[in-house]
Amino acid sequence: MTGSVRNQYLTAICVNIFTLSYGTICGWSSAALLVLQSDESPLESGPLTKDEASWIGAIMCIGGLLGNVAFGWISNKYGRRMALIIASFPLIFSFLMIPYSKNSIHLCISRFIGGFTGSAAFAVIPIYITEIAEDSVRGSLGSTIMIFCNFGILTSFVFGNFFSYILIPYLLAIFPTFFLVLIVLCLPESPSQLLRMGREEDALKALIFFSGENEKEKSEVIMKELERMKDEVNSVDEKKSDRGVSWSDFTPSTTIKAMTIGIVLMCLNQFCGIFAMLNYTASIFEQAGSSLSPNMSAIIVAFIQVIGSYTATLLVERAGRKILYLVSTVGSAIGLSVLGIYINLSSKGYDCSDFEWVPVLSFSLTIFFAQLAILSLPFLIIAEILPSKIRSLGSNICLTLLWFLSFSVLKGLPFLVEMLGLHGMMMLFASFCFLGAVYILVFLPETKGRSIDEIIGLFK
Repeated sequence: MTGSVRNQYLTAICVNIFTLSYGTICGWSSAALLVLQSDESPLESGPLTKDEASWIGAIMCIGGLLGNVAFGWISNKYGRRMALIIASFPLIFSFLMIPYSKNSIHLCISRFIGGFTGSAAFAVIPIYITEIAEDSVRGSLGSTIMIFCNFGILTSFVFGNFFSYILIPYLLAIFPTFFLVLIVLCLPESPSQLLRMGREEDALKALIFFSGENEKEKSEVIMKELERMKDEVNSVDEKKSDRGVSWSDFTPSTTIKAMTIGIVLMCLNQFCGIFAMLNYTASIFEQAGSSLSPNMSAIIVAFIQVIGSYTATLLVERAGRKILYLVSTVGSAIGLSVLGIYINLSSKGYDCSDFEWVPVLSFSLTIFFAQLAILSLPFLIIAEILPSKIRSLGSNICLTLLWFLSFSVLKGLPFLVEMLGLHGMMMLFASFCFLGAVYILVFLPETKGRSIDEIIGLFK
């Protein structure tokens, strides 16, 4: 790793500890709900009902939807760094509230706060990384967000298997606390955001930090880059920012094309079926004749997610975004189709005893392929393709849609299973993946190795 990008890599790792913390929130319910719905429930109100458990799982998405709007505004007004600092305090509180919760309402409040503040991971961090990273490493650094989110989920699953319900929240609260210390003491604001805030001297210092240069040796390259950023900030569009972003900023054909791609990628992110797969982990392993416990099954699934998202970071600058998306969508569609066919045959009484390995394999491959791009790259691509003036607001619009779809999928799964059957639901999600592959092939431009200005030019 060269000195010019070392600090960029270290910054991406540090800032994504916040994403890891959000991942632990997502994964906490897997083991916790098993305890909370059992006769050994620690709640004074007794074991949770299925409806209460579903709300504890889904209400985080409502918090995320509202938090996405709030932290998008804070990020623009006070900076990316300040938005993450503000988000850290209630995130820590959401963990510490769990051991003292006496009923489902208290837990819903905790989950709502966690979703609200945790949404800053996707509303702020991809934009922050896009603004600090060189073109050659922007893809690799931008895709790290899903590695850390998945590692956080895995961490919660492992803790849930080995530690008590009361102890786990205290352990998980260590991660956002550690992040808060790091960002306050070590991480600067992005140079371009500092220029937007009129802090040119601080922007120069931040640029020197992220480039790995010595402050006493302000190279010609650094000064040229600073001038380029100033020109971008002071461009005609940016001069209009005094009146704020208006509807007219979204009407140019280039912006409409970019926003359309962002919206489609968010829809594909949810309709690929991974939420369905994760909700039926235990039953799929059971159909395969596995003797693994639900917690151990979940750990295996989370481990596969980490491997898939890590593979994406290795390939995103080599294979490119478009190729990875095509492999991801087609691979996920095939995995879902095979799983749907197996479940359908098994439910009709066919002897599938010689193929008990099929559900586990297809299940694992679907998760792996989805992590290559469908789940890991949309946040990076949206931050790359949107014009700078609407980048934050446009990203927030796409993320708001994502949170709404997440809630709808989580609450609507029982209805889909009842209406279509488990196999029918798998085939429906496979159809969305195939359609996504066609859209990617026709409309998604390759952004690998291109500067932000070059990427915007692709839509003209």
